[in-house]
Order: sequence, then C-alpha cells, then structure tokens
Amino acid sequence: MPQTDPKTIKAQLRKGELKNLYYIFGKNIPEVEKLTKQIIQAAVGDNEEFALNKLDGRYLDTSELYDMIQMMPMMSEYNCILINDYNCEKPRENMAGLRSDDLNKKLLEVLKDIPSQTVVIFNVTGFEIAVKTDYKTGRSTIKDKNKKLADLAEKVGELVECPIKSENELAKDIAASVSARGSLISLDNARELAVMCQSDTLTIKNEIDKLCSYAGNGEITADIIRNLVHRQSDVTFFKLADAVSAFNKRAAFEALDELMQDRDNRGAVLANITASFIDMYRAACARKCGKQVADVKADFAYVWEFKVKNAFRDSSKMSIRRLRECIRILRDTNITLNSGGCDEKTVLEQTVTKMLMTKN
Repeated sequence: MPQTDPKTIKAQLRKGELKNLYYIFGKNIPEVEKLTKQIIQAAVGDNEEFALNKLDGRYLDTSELYDMIQMMPMMSEYNCILINDYNCEKPRENMAGLRSDDLNKKLLEVLKDIPSQTVVIFNVTGFEIAVKTDYKTGRSTIKDKNKKLADLAEKVGELVECPIKSENELAKDIAASVSARGSLISLDNARELAVMCQSDTLTIKNEIDKLCSYAGNGEITADIIRNLVHRQSDVTFFKLADAVSAFNKRAAFEALDELMQDRDNRGAVLANITASFIDMYRAACARKCGKQVADVKADFAYVWEFKVKNAFRDSSKMSIRRLRECIRILRDTNITLNSGGCDEKTVLEQTVTKMLMTKN
C-alpha cells in the first residue's frame, strides 16, 4: 500500500476500516498524537484498560511483544498495542553489547504475521526521523534505518506522515476551530495567526483558546491578535530584516529591543539575525537565476514556506551587493562578540546601525 495521509486514515476509521499495522511519524507531533488516539478509539473504544498495551520503544522486548500480539482481545473486538518512539537507529536506551541490526531483524520477524484480532501502532513523537522530501509530490522518503520498519507498515498496513501544514491549510483549520467555539475570524487574520505562531499547531491551539475566551461570540480582529498573541521570535527576526531592507530605522530598533527582551542568550539573537539575511541572500540569488519559492524551499530543505516567502519579499528591496555587505557586518559582529568582554546590546545596536547605512 502507498504512503498515505491523516485525512485518508480518518476516512477509513469512519468506515470502520482498521489495519493490523500502523507507522505514524512527521514534524506535526500534535497531529501524530491525535491520529494515534483516533486509531486506538476505533480499535478498543472505551476499553483501553483491558484491550490496550502501551510500550516504550526504548525498552522494547520483542519476546514480550510477540506474546502480546498473539493474545486474544478482552472485552473488545481488537487487541491494540501502542509502541512509542522505537528508533531503529538506536533500538535500546543502553546498547552495550547489542547490535541495532540484530534487534531490528527480530522485531520485523515478530511483525510479519500479525493476527487479524491485533492492531499494532508505532508512533514517533520524541525523535526526528531523517527524511528526503519531494516538495512537488509532498511525499517524504525515510533515509535512515527506520526505513525497513516503515516499508513493512507500508506493505502490510499503513505508513502515515503528519507534515506541518501550510499557512493556507492552517488558516482554514483555525477558522473552523474558532467557529466551533462560537467566535469569528477572517481567513486573512487566521493566516496571520498561523504565521505569528510559526505554524506550530500546539501553539496555535493555545492561542485560539485564549482568543476565543476574550472575543466570546464576537469577531477576533487583527487588533485583538496583535494585542493578545505573542509573536514568535523568528517572526521578529524577519521584522528586523524587513526594516533594515527598507531603511526603516525606528522599526529596526523596535524589533531589536523586542528580541533582546525575549532572549537570555544574545549570541542566539545574532545567529538568528544572520540566518534571516542568509535566507534573503539565497532568495535574491534564486530570483536572479529565475528560480521560485518552491525551488528554494526544496533545495535548502526549509520546513516553513513563510520563511522563504518573507525572504523573497524582503530581498526584493536589496541588491545582492548590499546583502553581501550586511552579512559581512554580521560576520564581523560575531567575531567581536566572541573575542572578549563587551556589551552585547550595544554591539548589536551598532551592527544594526551599520547595516542601515549600507547602500543598494
């Protein structure tokens, strides 16, 4: 069976269709957890106490797992087993005297003949799987040792990836969620909320709860969002880059002040400012070569599309020569901060001033 998506799995569950093996992974961890719960609910209903076994993948005993798989269900149609965070790269917390290939081979043997009454779910929420993403098809191919386990799930059950959604997809979800709570929000404001939260679904959920409590049955306006939602730091880095590109001194220093208040590690502030200008430099070079947002996202493996879009937008105001000069200034600033005692805030203010003085 081909790799599928959460929407397809949910449609199968509504029809009462269950597979014997699931492998669920992806950067959208809340969606991984949500889909896992839905599969468990479909398999055992309210009988989790008797029909569900939860195992920690870091301490998985394949002999014990085999016995669980062969068990007959109690007070439920299915016997369900959830294995969280089994990592084929490091199958045990303590690998002394053990080989990962041997442990993985035993696991695959156990999983080859799952009886019809058993549903086995592997989900990944505590480590990142190495993947190569085809941004044209949206499919990801697992590159590390977890591929064999994923391939088995794809062959006999379901391999499911939960990727981070685009801002437009999230905007629709936000609008629907807000509406279900009795409030209103426009798609433009929902999209802005997604961007401010860096497309993090858990952060978005928390912000929706707060905004709906404030707005009640009214509309969540742009002013309410600006006043109540804390803009994630990465978004403020883009504000700073945008202000420098537009020669907007006031906005640049307001953004810098906000960043210095948010971060205890001011070296991280410089690193992220530099990353924003490197993003813009990539975008400017890509535009010169006739490349588009999708090309840059694929070539440099960006997770969030809005970062690339912002880079394309802001870099249009700056020449490549000026971007190079700003990156040189940031390089010199890094050397200064790492060379000895100095006031980080003062040095960064001087850096922003120098960048504002560069010319196209």
